[in-house]
Amino acid sequence: MTHARLTPLARSLPATVPFVGPETQERARGAAFDARLGANESVFGPSPDAITAMAETAHWMYGDPESHDLRAALADYHATTPAHIMVGEGIDGLLGYLVRLLVARGDAVVTSAGAYPTFSYHVAGFGGALHTVPYSGDHEDPVALFAKAGEVDAKLVYLANPDNPMGSHHTGADILRAMDALPDTTLLVLDEAYIDCAPEGTALLLPADDPRVIRMRTFSKAYGMAGARVGYAIGHPDLIGSFHKVRNHFGMNRAAQAGALAALHDQPYLHSVQKRIAAARSRIALIARDNGLQPLPSATNFVAIDCGRDGVFAKAVLDGLVTRGVFVRMPFVAPQNRCIRVSCGTDPMLDAFAAALPLALQDAEKG
Repeated sequence: MTHARLTPLARSLPATVPFVGPETQERARGAAFDARLGANESVFGPSPDAITAMAETAHWMYGDPESHDLRAALADYHATTPAHIMVGEGIDGLLGYLVRLLVARGDAVVTSAGAYPTFSYHVAGFGGALHTVPYSGDHEDPVALFAKAGEVDAKLVYLANPDNPMGSHHTGADILRAMDALPDTTLLVLDEAYIDCAPEGTALLLPADDPRVIRMRTFSKAYGMAGARVGYAIGHPDLIGSFHKVRNHFGMNRAAQAGALAALHDQPYLHSVQKRIAAARSRIALIARDNGLQPLPSATNFVAIDCGRDGVFAKAVLDGLVTRGVFVRMPFVAPQNRCIRVSCGTDPMLDAFAAALPLALQDAEKG
């Protein structure tokens, strides 16, 4: 055989990933970043208990393919049963399994133009037909999303609350009201990756077995375990059980399971991180205002900063920051791409951002 015989679908897809990693950029610039403020990781790190649990794990053993202990603890935490919980390799991995389960070639799927791109990446990978609606006032628009789902007979409709990349959010009550218009044949994929950073009342208050929705949660954000890749889904047992048809049963490594379990049990540490996130958001907003820019309200561990012009200008500001060793990102789609997106960081990281931003703005003004 002279070449691999890719499927027609695979041949039609670009060989790309939704994000260019900071490591790739560091290799290109020949130097490490002084401030890693673009990936929405928690630079505050995981609970010390989680670190200890991961270090003491027997790494020569495969992980429990059922993630039994972690699923049981999550079920207790959410006042439900393990049958309602599926653990996977981050929300990204779970989204891939979900799309594989439900989306065949040509099936309609709805999302917001400019929303978290990994979901769209999975839809493309399984040949789904992606339909988008615009943001409304820098918020994803549940009413428009659900209306479009009815119009195209969508299998799935994706909504992140709080939202990435804008940091905006809806109350759970608002989403519940909008769900009155969700088509009976459409499943709502509610990505709640940032829920631990959000105000009280943001979570959707529905029973775990409501068949209209599957909720995605993660240990990558406030819990500080992005590198461990631990996410989980909450949904009706019939849907949750279907994941066993397609998932990688040894995808969850033993250390990650142990670390997530210890992190879940250390709620005081989570609360301390939530306070540090709030303080960092306030400082990022102050830095933005000191430079004549407008920070957008955030319910996440990052702040979107309106640069006041268009995407070309915002990209110039971003490039100026990267040149000075500050890694940030920006939205992909207009008009949200008038912003840069800055993750919460430590004081030294935010010092570096504060020093680099006025110089980056000067460069962008020069064109």
